Amino acid sequence: MSGHGSSSEKGVNTSLICQESYACGGSEEAAFECDECKSLQCVRCELELHDQERLKNHERVQIGPGHVPYCDNCKGGNGDSNKRHRSVVRCQNCKVNLCQDCQKRTHSGGNKKKHQLTSYPPPAKPAMVNSVQTSVPPAVQIADETKSQKAKLLEKVSSFLLVDENEEMQIKDEASFIKRLSCYPDQLLKVVSIFGNTGEGKSHTLNHTFFMGREVFKTSPTQESCTVGVWAAFDPIRNVVVIDTEGLLGNSSKQGQRTRLLLKVLAISDLIIYRTHADRLHDDLFKFLGDASDAYLKHFTKELKATTARCGLDVPLSTLGPAVVIFHETVHTKLLGSDKSSESVDRLLLERFKKLARFPEAFSSVQYWGTQTLNPPTDFCGLQNKLEQLLDNNATRSPRTPMVIFKALQALSERFNGEIAGELVAHSCFFPDEYFTCSSVCLSCGSGCKNSMNHLGERVCHEAKYRCRYSVQYDNRIYTCKACYEGGKEVIVVPKTSASSDSPWMGLAKYAWSGYVIECPNCGVIYRSRQYWYGNQDPVDTVVRTEIQHVWPGSDGFLKDNSNAAQRLLDGVNLVAQSVSELSVKPAKAVTSWLTGSDRPVLLETQLPHLELIEAELEEEEGGTLARKVGEAVTNTIGVVVTAIDIPLGLVKDAARPAYWVPDQEILSCHNCQREFTAKLSKHHCRACGQGVCDDCSPERRPVPSRGWDHPVRVCTNCNQNPGEL
Repeated sequence: MSGHGSSSEKGVNTSLICQESYACGGSEEAAFECDECKSLQCVRCELELHDQERLKNHERVQIGPGHVPYCDNCKGGNGDSNKRHRSVVRCQNCKVNLCQDCQKRTHSGGNKKKHQLTSYPPPAKPAMVNSVQTSVPPAVQIADETKSQKAKLLEKVSSFLLVDENEEMQIKDEASFIKRLSCYPDQLLKVVSIFGNTGEGKSHTLNHTFFMGREVFKTSPTQESCTVGVWAAFDPIRNVVVIDTEGLLGNSSKQGQRTRLLLKVLAISDLIIYRTHADRLHDDLFKFLGDASDAYLKHFTKELKATTARCGLDVPLSTLGPAVVIFHETVHTKLLGSDKSSESVDRLLLERFKKLARFPEAFSSVQYWGTQTLNPPTDFCGLQNKLEQLLDNNATRSPRTPMVIFKALQALSERFNGEIAGELVAHSCFFPDEYFTCSSVCLSCGSGCKNSMNHLGERVCHEAKYRCRYSVQYDNRIYTCKACYEGGKEVIVVPKTSASSDSPWMGLAKYAWSGYVIECPNCGVIYRSRQYWYGNQDPVDTVVRTEIQHVWPGSDGFLKDNSNAAQRLLDGVNLVAQSVSELSVKPAKAVTSWLTGSDRPVLLETQLPHLELIEAELEEEEGGTLARKVGEAVTNTIGVVVTAIDIPLGLVKDAARPAYWVPDQEILSCHNCQREFTAKLSKHHCRACGQGVCDDCSPERRPVPSRGWDHPVRVCTNCNQNPGEL
């Protein structure tokens, strides 16, 4: 099939492209051929060209199925220099239509002889439209034909809900978005949206400006707003995605989220219309636009640039904000600047912004178009011409594919969503920072996070504008090694039960005698809390620096890693209790016998190698005196534990539970697999996150230095997947 002379579903010859580029840029399908202009013209170019007085009487034909255009090269032949011939072929390589004479002259030799030529069918007699062939004036008939052509293009256009009032996108992917628009994936589009107060006639304006009065967007004569959420439709004549929005000052529920939604729509738009039916331009109009400009620059520019990079888009999304047209309809009052020049109107707008300390710097332009309606209906022709003029200007905002438009809106919806803190608090600004920043507040000082919403999803930590203050409740100090800091490095250190080089039981023995340690990865053990009998100095005065950090909801505590000592001892005592319970003597007597040496061989044979190892290591390190001192401490400690063997295990475990562990009574099911715990399904704690898990969901053993576990301990499968040190 040649592809020429065939008609599309829209009734337009899809193989013929507009040759004027007057209103469309030369990318739209031809709908008319003007003999006097000597060109093929799309609907828009034909309408705007022949609306001029000197061109109104041109003879044009409407292109239909089987239409054969004039030759692009010929200037007449056979002695008639003014006569143009119809084409017989189209050169697919040169993209030109040629009559028989021009084909022979230009494509009979050389490289062009090999070009692909597609033949046209014999030309049908055209239905000329001029003053001779019809009694209807040509301008009227052409206008009727153009209107009919447009109406046919708009027959199947309908609007659809793009985002609901809860900021939830109703179109889940770009394929669905393209399907609902009824456009092509590679079609280049622009976006026009409308804003204004409830009841100003926004939907009515869009219907008459873009869709010839068809009710594409629902309208209502009642006082209630008939537009809830964000609705979209596609204008196939202008290649524009048209977006209708909720009215300002409408439903008061979730007003912050609804207002934030408007800014997302503004951010993806190339052109916005602010519709007002007031007799005079009120301050709210200028405050809305000024605050929207400020919020766009502060919160959305960065996110749009990130989306460009993340999605690998060729079209930058945030070079400059949209152009603004203030559409002002009055009845009794004169229009702004009606007695002055257009330059004065621009100056008057800027003065109003300046008076309110608002600056619309984000917008590529702010223009005014007014109409006075003494007798309905409203005249939208002037607004149409103004919008088409701005849409044809690609200097600051280029058209882009529907995929790019959808990706931009999706990125903004994912970043800026959710409940807004202080929703009921009155704000002097239309778009306060609370609508777009993280709602987390420091538990210690009350400072809010300054990062964008949902930043944790990108592994960006909370940040605050101001320094924090110390809280005894949260103990929000961190220690850094003073020696490393003086050497140009900042190394965080934490108090813990034992040094990383100590075995579990050796570490507990030393803890019982010398207290907690502070260990630096570079310098080793730099502090023991009970190193001397008396005169032990505070680590802050000697080996560490102190910084106060913010405490964010859900974050880990500070300096609490030594609180697992009791649990570590309890874990070890499980083995001791099991061993001594197998003996025929009482537990207290067995342990005392071991400490005095009388029954040591028996205990060693019954699986108590750890205690012998403690003594051996202490004798090697410090000599027998320290070993005996530690032995006395262990005697007291284990004596208490042995006495407590008869106490219910749950009470002991609860007393030994580290602060970050979830209490046993609150754990009903496994945190990972959600299976309920029973007598046969035991519960365990992950040493990294503190959640309750079953044995199947915690088979791995890894050190958790951040919690004070320097040797392999139980961790759940989720924590085990985290890279690096736990």
